[in-house]
Amino acid sequence: MFGSTYNYEKFSRNSLLKDMARSKFGGAPEPGDDAPDFTLRTVDGDKVRLSDFEDEKNVVLTFGSATCPSTAASIGGLKELYEEFGEEVQFLFVYVREAHPGAELPAHESLRDKLAAAELLRDEDDLQIPILIDELSGKVHKKYGGMPNPSFLIDRSGRIAFRSLSSRYEALRAAIEELLEVQDERDTDHAIVNDGEDSALPPLRTIFHAHRALERGGNDAISNFREEFGLPGKIALTGGRLARPVVENPRTTAATVAAFAGVVSLGMWVGIQLRKKRFANTPYRIQSGRRVRPKGDDDYAVGI
Repeated sequence: MFGSTYNYEKFSRNSLLKDMARSKFGGAPEPGDDAPDFTLRTVDGDKVRLSDFEDEKNVVLTFGSATCPSTAASIGGLKELYEEFGEEVQFLFVYVREAHPGAELPAHESLRDKLAAAELLRDEDDLQIPILIDELSGKVHKKYGGMPNPSFLIDRSGRIAFRSLSSRYEALRAAIEELLEVQDERDTDHAIVNDGEDSALPPLRTIFHAHRALERGGNDAISNFREEFGLPGKIALTGGRLARPVVENPRTTAATVAAFAGVVSLGMWVGIQLRKKRFANTPYRIQSGRRVRPKGDDDYAVGI
């Protein structure tokens, strides 16, 4: 996938499109299938085995990397889901190859490289979800299709209940809620929920995070992205730079926008009131888009 080696040195748009043409999920396990088991270590060195959660907890399994724009766009929603459902659902994040490697964050040549990149993602995004380090060959990533940023909801029976190609918050939240409700009402461990999958491509908001993710790879990663995607790539990078204050300081930005909107609204209201006053003092009435002279006011000059 994505070329002859798993850890490619440069991103290739054509390779990605070829994989997606075969299957959007890259041959990943389908809803109802057994979730492929694995054992990996976290960035802190703890060993985690997926099958250990069978009969105990549902699992949200997400794949991604620091240089992946889709990961950067979805990670905020993932954190919200973790805060909301973390007591009932086990969240796991598997760190894979760099989506857009560059001089600053190159393709992984060792597990130490991969660990350092995972720690960077954890620290910069304040990610509390356990991050698992996949093998250098991407063994686990390949078992789940090898796409850049998918998520899988695995129920207590160890089977796929739902999968999302782009780890979209709205789709994942709906699936988790439905699964918990079905398990409670029907007293069952397995269920396929929210139609089984969300195959939507990364949402538009991904462009607001593209530059932030690519900067981690370095200037050559940015140039490569621009070359591979042409004009859309340039627009995405420009949009990401302009939107950076919104992305990094949403509360401050929201307050600024609200204040600006208030000033604009006040200005519009004042303008309307002044216009009403001006029309009240004129010898003409506005009627059906034309000016009509009031009856009895013969001492006013008409028109100029």
